[in-house]
Amino acid sequence: MKQLTLKYKLIKRLPKQSRRWLSYTLVLLLPILSFLVLNQLYPLTINVSYSPVITASDGSVINAFLSSDDKWRMQLEAGEINPVLKKAVLLKEDRYFYFHPGINPVAIVRAAINNVTQSKTTSGASTITMQVARLLYPKERTYLNKLTEIFRALQLEYTYSKDEILQLYLNLVPFGGNIEGIKAASVLYFQQSPKQLSLAQAVTLTVIPNKPSSLRIGEQNARIVEFRNKWLNYYKQEQAFKEDAVEDALHEPLEATRLQAPKVAPHFAYRMFSKYKNQPIIKTTLNRQVQEKVEQLAYNYMQRLRYQNIHNAAVLVINNETKAVEAYLGSADFSDAAHGGQVDGVRALRSPGSTLKPFLYATAIDKGLVTPKTIISDVPIDYAGYRPQNYFGNYNGNVTIEHALATSLNVPAVKLLDQVGVYTFVKKLQQADFTDLKQNGDQLGLSLILGGCGVKLEELTALYAAFANQGKYSPIRWLQQDTTMAEKQVFSPASAYMINQTLTQLLRPDLPHNAQNSAHLPKIAWKTGTSYGRKDAWSIGYNKKFTVGVWVGNFSGEGVPELNGTDSATPLLFDIFNAIDYNSPNKWFSPPKTIANRAVCVENGQPGNSFCHDLVMDTFIPGISPVAKCSHLKKVAVSADEKYAYCTSCQPLSGITQKWYPNYAPEILTFYDSEHIPYQRIPGHNPNCSRIFQEFAPVITSPTAEMEYILEQEERQKLMLHCNAHNEVKQVHWYINDRFIKTAAANEKVFFEPQRAGKYKISCTDDQGRNTNSYITVQFL
Repeated sequence: MKQLTLKYKLIKRLPKQSRRWLSYTLVLLLPILSFLVLNQLYPLTINVSYSPVITASDGSVINAFLSSDDKWRMQLEAGEINPVLKKAVLLKEDRYFYFHPGINPVAIVRAAINNVTQSKTTSGASTITMQVARLLYPKERTYLNKLTEIFRALQLEYTYSKDEILQLYLNLVPFGGNIEGIKAASVLYFQQSPKQLSLAQAVTLTVIPNKPSSLRIGEQNARIVEFRNKWLNYYKQEQAFKEDAVEDALHEPLEATRLQAPKVAPHFAYRMFSKYKNQPIIKTTLNRQVQEKVEQLAYNYMQRLRYQNIHNAAVLVINNETKAVEAYLGSADFSDAAHGGQVDGVRALRSPGSTLKPFLYATAIDKGLVTPKTIISDVPIDYAGYRPQNYFGNYNGNVTIEHALATSLNVPAVKLLDQVGVYTFVKKLQQADFTDLKQNGDQLGLSLILGGCGVKLEELTALYAAFANQGKYSPIRWLQQDTTMAEKQVFSPASAYMINQTLTQLLRPDLPHNAQNSAHLPKIAWKTGTSYGRKDAWSIGYNKKFTVGVWVGNFSGEGVPELNGTDSATPLLFDIFNAIDYNSPNKWFSPPKTIANRAVCVENGQPGNSFCHDLVMDTFIPGISPVAKCSHLKKVAVSADEKYAYCTSCQPLSGITQKWYPNYAPEILTFYDSEHIPYQRIPGHNPNCSRIFQEFAPVITSPTAEMEYILEQEERQKLMLHCNAHNEVKQVHWYINDRFIKTAAANEKVFFEPQRAGKYKISCTDDQGRNTNSYITVQFL
């Protein structure tokens, strides 16, 4: 108390003028200090729940979801504020908005005088900032609450810039029902962005918040036009806008009505909504024009296929330059509940059929195993009981690698996978984030290459895009802000180019039957696939600009005899390319510097030897591709009458001649014999020669070694004996448990009936004395 008395005395001793200034300072500081204290005690909190909005690459809204409080309240961005709308709002609501501190003292005094003199409320004094405070903290209109509103308005001005406050106002202003904010109103009433509003539309949205319950678009349009024109005439009087623009706006009809929120790309929208929760605006890379074309094409196309009991399709379009998703179609008809239309086919795990083959061939090229003109055999083969077959059930003998890929032969693909190694190939696919292969890759076998695994359309399409990017794989970009490109070199530029050239060929069986004479075939590389049981039809294509993945089938998993990649999926693929990239520059992929050309023998695709007369140009990778010279012929010393052949051990000094014979692999000889294809046989070896060449011993192909066979004993089932023997072999001798069974021609099929259960030793000895043993187990039911 003594200290206060002392301070008071000290103040009293100050000069009169100084005391006056001190008083003025205290009067000025007291409200500021009071505000700062209250601001700490009652802090401003803004917790606005916005409707999640999905936008396309051009910023347009393609889909939206209700806010957590069931409102259509879409967050407006600064760049979306139409200058016309901004001027109209400021002139109508608060023309001094940028000059006052949140409250307008002149307006408050004027309103107070009018209200007192007329004994009723005739005008308000609310600034835009005060309206924002009221929208954030809605309360009954009383003088006490008005003071609270003023305090909150000052807090807003203290915390935010003027532009941020205006943006907040435009986000919260009511339009009746559950619509709040200029953006939601613009989208739901006019189906466009606020920045695209005309003067008439902008003024319409400016006047509705005054009476949102009685000025409902679609119900009171005539009254709204009357109210709108009143304000347009005011703006004309104020010369706020050009006179001719106002005149046009006065005559612009209002035919708008409340519409549903956009529902473009619903599967994509739900995916983005789930993935990026709590984001009011999800800016995606989707190209609205491309998306709408794809949706329309797929819907119309599936109307034709439904009569074949095929009901679902999925499409993904990737921009090869940016890796951005430009179109995403989860199903052709989202509303088709009877056929699972809400299933997202882009993410569904399905059997890929033959669509993995290009990746295998590229891997084999990079490992130096093959080149496009390398010969591989397409004949029946057995891998421990697994006997792959071609799509049409036929075999072609020796074919080139590029022919095997272009015609999608199954047997050569399995044979090549066996050479590459399942583990190596699985690791390659795991680099491209194939989900099922990451989880179950160690359980897969040779059937993998024919569809014996699960893949997603998005995984396949993204990896095919690597062929359009010199073998570099990049994850898909979903959002515009995803700018980091994490590339992986999964294939070399050389192998990617060779695959591109092969998949561009038009003389192939997966060209749709109705497309041979079409003048509208797009310039693309593509590959088809059909899963086992005809449950999935695929067609993935690409050019320099786009990669498009198409899947057609039934989400129920029901197979359809008519379903195949060629006629069920490829026509839609062609339609999409013609729609989104029609008449594009006919630029194609250029050969990389890492490849070269060489002449190879047409008989086996190896560099030509001295005896090779038919040569063809082939691409290869120097330092990687195989360099062994052609060996499709071998020189054999034979007797003058060509009855016997001699080796170096038994070759006589005279009476022989050197002759070239085809050097066929044993499985090719077996195939030729089974198909009755004539070929030149090497004469039998000198019977008096005692040397045995074990490396040419017959290979037992049936029964399969180390396999267990379960037989019906009462039906007296038999097992087949068969081998692949060398060209010079004429006869083979079969033994069961070292007991002679039969002598037969080299490729003849022999049958025997097991008499007991247990282990069996199968032996085959050719007419040169070379022997092979194999073991099986037999069980009886």
